[in-house]
Amino acid sequence: MSPILKATLWMSGAITSFSTMAVAGREAGAELDTFEIMMYRSLIGVIVVVTMAGMTGTWREINRDSLGTHVVRNLAHFTGQNLWFYAVTVIPLAQVFALEFTSPLWVIVLSPLILGERLTRVRALAAILGFIGILIVARPDMAGVNAGVVTAASSAIFFALTIMFTKRLTRSQSITCILFYLTTMQLVMGLVAAGYDGDIALPGAASLPYVVMIGIAGLLAHYCMTNALALAPATVVVPIDFVRLPAIAVIGMLLYSEPLELFVFLGAAIIFAGNYLNIWAETRQKA
Repeated sequence: MSPILKATLWMSGAITSFSTMAVAGREAGAELDTFEIMMYRSLIGVIVVVTMAGMTGTWREINRDSLGTHVVRNLAHFTGQNLWFYAVTVIPLAQVFALEFTSPLWVIVLSPLILGERLTRVRALAAILGFIGILIVARPDMAGVNAGVVTAASSAIFFALTIMFTKRLTRSQSITCILFYLTTMQLVMGLVAAGYDGDIALPGAASLPYVVMIGIAGLLAHYCMTNALALAPATVVVPIDFVRLPAIAVIGMLLYSEPLELFVFLGAAIIFAGNYLNIWAETRQKA
């Protein structure tokens, strides 16, 4: 089997996992708030990561180096994920995914400040295309702007921060170490945020399966995408990842009677063009 085909299969798993997490998040949101969802998701993540570290003997890779960076990275991810889970409960799923795809473009804008990377003309053009796409997804006359659109767009910024701090951590930290602090720190954050009012709801019989699905699908999505990127270049993986948009649009139509809106697809296409332009330019430069 060719590496490209293997990468396609891994990305199919990622698309399925991300879509599952979106649907499960909407269903669980009927009974639990976003902080409680994140708390239970992190608890499941801790169990999975600790079990895998014990089975593979990678416990020794967990250290206390770069704790400050771990804290900042996980605060950004915790905030972004909470905003994302809120968004999937109040606006069409396709709209959430379209706005989420702007994360790489926010990386372009913020990386000169955080990673010290240069902002080239191509990167600037890619970012401009992305922001034009955001305006189209949110409606050109701004009539479609609401709390769900704002939180979905904001989650992309925090996911971009997560990407950049993860990139910094991978220079010295193993995947096991990063995932360990990801799950344990966010479990603590979830406990604090969910319990600030002294009332943490337990998942009932209806929401418990969805909570488990969120925890497992979240880890699987990133695992599948990492494997795909290891097998094929980003110029191959990113276009496959954008299949998530029509896929979740169809799911939203079938499960929730959400309309297939032209503005969402048009804006997403422009966001994709900005992402792909940047990746294509970076690939040519390295070649």
